[in-house]
Amino acid sequence: MSPDLVTPAALGGLALGYLLGSIPFGLILTRFAGLGDVRSIGSGNIGATNVLRTGRKGLAAATLLGDALKGTAAVLIARNLGEGPALAAGLGAFLGHLFPVWLRFKGGKGVATFIGVLLAFSPPALGVFAAIWLGLAFALKYSSLAALAASIATPLTLWALGAPAQAWLFLIMAALLWWKHAPNIRRLASGTEGRIGQKG
Repeated sequence: MSPDLVTPAALGGLALGYLLGSIPFGLILTRFAGLGDVRSIGSGNIGATNVLRTGRKGLAAATLLGDALKGTAAVLIARNLGEGPALAAGLGAFLGHLFPVWLRFKGGKGVATFIGVLLAFSPPALGVFAAIWLGLAFALKYSSLAALAASIATPLTLWALGAPAQAWLFLIMAALLWWKHAPNIRRLASGTEGRIGQKG
């Protein structure tokens, strides 16, 4: 990573990113809609997939958009201070989503925020991510597997595009995303992971 990640501006970017990333859109939107605490249903997660279990597709879509764009916004704001602060803000937004202080550090799994940060840094790499996700999701019907594969391909894509600092950032983020998906990985290995469109 670039050495300018340890400057005051970069630390400010990290803090800004964390604050934006820690906004729990899924929890806020479901409560505002009068549906109670989304953590009390399904997987107990605050992300769009669990919000969808309320039966409100619009709320799930809004959650996905909010969780993505908070990552995008963090990077774009911090980029005014330089590439180092932008990288730090991207990491901060991702960490904020995974470990929000307001929810006792129990947040989402990070896919939407990963996508939002990637959008800010490299739309071409996001296109590769989307192609891999859509291809695997269509072929195998496992959303989690598609996201995991697309995430690990992202740093490789960024290296190929000549963006090593961004590649290191997304390698760290992909490792954290895989760690947060450990239950999904165990279910995939045992053949019990739910497929896209599967009921119950």
